[in-house]
Amino acid sequence: MTEERKTNTPETEAVAESKNFILNFIDEDIAEGGQFQGMTVHTRFPPEPNGYLHIGHCKALCIDFGMAEKFGGECHLRMDDTNPTKEDTEYVDAIKEDIQWLGFQWDNLYYASDYFDFLFDCAIKLIKKGKAFVCELTPEEMRAYRGTLTEPGKESPYRNRSVEENLDLFMRMSKGEFPEGSKVLRAKIDMSSPNLNMRDPIIYRIMYAHHHRTGDKWCVYPMYDFAHPLSDAREGVTHSLCSLEFENHRPLYNWFVDELIEGQKPRQIEFARLNLNYTLTSKRKCLKLVQDGIVSGWDDPRMATLSGMRRRGYPPEAVRDFCERIGVSKAYSVVDFALLEACVREHLNTSAPRAMAVLDPIKLVIDNYPEDKTEALEVEYHPDHPEYGKRTVPFGRELYIERDDFMAEPIKKYRRLYPGNEVRLYKAYLVTCTGYDTDENGNVTCVHATYDPATFGGDAPDGRKVRGTIHWVSAKENTPLTARIYDRLFNVENPSDDSGVNSFEENLNPDSLTEKQGYGEVALATAKAGDRFQFMRDGYFCMDKDSAPGAPVFNRTVALRDSFNIKKNK
Repeated sequence: MTEERKTNTPETEAVAESKNFILNFIDEDIAEGGQFQGMTVHTRFPPEPNGYLHIGHCKALCIDFGMAEKFGGECHLRMDDTNPTKEDTEYVDAIKEDIQWLGFQWDNLYYASDYFDFLFDCAIKLIKKGKAFVCELTPEEMRAYRGTLTEPGKESPYRNRSVEENLDLFMRMSKGEFPEGSKVLRAKIDMSSPNLNMRDPIIYRIMYAHHHRTGDKWCVYPMYDFAHPLSDAREGVTHSLCSLEFENHRPLYNWFVDELIEGQKPRQIEFARLNLNYTLTSKRKCLKLVQDGIVSGWDDPRMATLSGMRRRGYPPEAVRDFCERIGVSKAYSVVDFALLEACVREHLNTSAPRAMAVLDPIKLVIDNYPEDKTEALEVEYHPDHPEYGKRTVPFGRELYIERDDFMAEPIKKYRRLYPGNEVRLYKAYLVTCTGYDTDENGNVTCVHATYDPATFGGDAPDGRKVRGTIHWVSAKENTPLTARIYDRLFNVENPSDDSGVNSFEENLNPDSLTEKQGYGEVALATAKAGDRFQFMRDGYFCMDKDSAPGAPVFNRTVALRDSFNIKKNK
C-alpha cells in the first residue's frame, strides 16, 4: 500500500496564489499533521550539464535556494548527467561558477551518474514487479502506437513478455549485445491514460557514448523522467520545485517514487518559468548561435546566459533583485527586458564609480589657454560615496569632446557647444565656442573656444547661468579604448521559430554590436577585467576580458536612461 501524499490541485493552487504559493505549500507540509512534520526542508537545483545557465535558470535558482534559506533547510546542486552525448565538464564547471557568482552555495554536490547503479537496480525491480518491459518498436512505430490527446494508444506487441524474458533482454542490453536504438526498456503503465506521459514511457535506452564521469562503464542510460524523481528521493529531497512544463509529468514522477521508494517521498511543485522578450533561452538554439559564429561564445554579452550577463557587467545583486520583483506565479507571462535593465541601472547607479570617456571624439581647442600648461584636477569617483576616493584628471589646452556635443547650426533647445554659446566643462571651466574647422568635405574636424579663468570648478563668480555641461578628456594624456555598444540580439519580441513566423536566425538584429574607438581618463588605464564604471552621459560600462595592456575594451552594460518606469513595476 503506497503512502498517501498531498498533491497540487487547481483549488489549492488558486488559494495559494494570493502570495508565494510555494511558501504556503511548504508551510502546510511542515506544520503539525503535514507530510513533512518535524523534518528539515530539502530542495535541489538539478541542471543538465549540456549548456550554460541562462536568466530563466536564475529564477529557479532563487526559488530553490531561497526556499531552503527561508525554512532553514538545505539545497543541493545535482548535475542531471544522464545523456552523455550532450554533456561536458565545461558545462559542469560553468554551472558551478554561475551559481557562486549569483551568491548561492550548495550544501551538497551530487551527480545523477552517482546513482547509475541504484537506478539500474530500480529498473530491475520494476521488471520483476511486472511493470517494465523491453520493447523493439522503432521510434516511428512507437509514435504511431502512442495515440493522441483524444484517442488512446495501442499496446506494444512486446508488452506481455514474461518477467524472465525481460530480465534477460535488459541484462543483455546492459552488456552491449544489441545495436544502439534497437531496444528500449519501457514502464508498463496505461496506454489509455489521458496523460500521454503515462502511456508506457521509455525509461532506459541503449547508447554507446563515453560519459564524462563514468567513462565507458555503461551502454544503457536512464531517461530523465525516470532518473529525476528517483534521484530526488535518494537525496532526501522534500520539495522538488520545477518549472511549469513539468506539471504534466507530475503523475509519472509520483508513479516512479510510489513504485520504487519506501518511506519519505518528495513533493513536486511547479511554477511558471521566466520568459523575457527579445531573448532566446533554448540551449539547443543558443548552441547553434555559438557553433555558427553568430556570437563569440556562450559568454557573449548579448546572450541571456548568466556568464554573458556577468561579462556584460550585470551585478549579480541586480539579477537576483529582478527575479525577486517578478515574483512566483503559475501563470504564463513574458517579462519586459526593460525591467531587467532597470534593475541593473538602479544597482549600478549606487555602486559604479564615475569616469569620463569620449566615444565619438572631436577635438576642442581652448585658444586662450596656455599651450604649455596642464592642470591636475581632483575629481571624486562617486558623488554619494566619498569613501570611493578621488582620481586625478589632467586638463589642458586641447581636449576631446563628444561629436554630438557640438553643432554648427544648433537645433531648437540645443544647449551644448555652438558658435557663441557658453557651456560648462565638467569640474573645470566655462568655455565659449568661437568657431570650428572643417575638412575638404565640410566635416567638422576641430572646435575652437575660449575659457574664463575665473570659473574654475564650473561656476561663474558673477552668477551668470550656464545651462549646458559636457564631459571631456585630455587630448595629450588619456587612455585609448574600445567601447562595445550592445543592443538586443534579436529585433522581434519572440525570436524563437516556434511561432512559425521566422527562424530565430532570420530575426537577428544586425546592429546588436557596434564598436567605437575613443578615449578615456588616464585612471582607466589601471582598470581590471570586470571593473564597472559609469561613463558620464554615455552609460554603464564593464572592462572586458579581451582587454590588453594599453588597449582596454569596455562593454556597455546598460544605457543611462530608458523609457521604462521602474516605479510602476515595484
